[in-house]
Amino acid sequence: MFKVGRVTHYFDKIGVAIIELDGTLSTGDRIKFVRGGEDLFDQSVDSIQIEHRKVDSAGKGEVVGVKTKDGVKEGAEVYKL
Repeated sequence: MFKVGRVTHYFDKIGVAIIELDGTLSTGDRIKFVRGGEDLFDQSVDSIQIEHRKVDSAGKGEVVGVKTKDGVKEGAEVYKL
């Protein structure tokens, strides 16, 4: 398990987390959200968007939108499983 990013914003109405990436993230990856040392939930990445464009993967330094199965707060860390 290694860190791939951090949640910078969460859009409650559409259930999308904005994640600033520290590593590579691809559709099909399994990720876990952790906040304050507490595991929140894990899920697989069904789709990734950059500036409202669907992409298959994104790398370090990019900011992406990922639909989440549960709400997540800003500052949550994202780990690839």
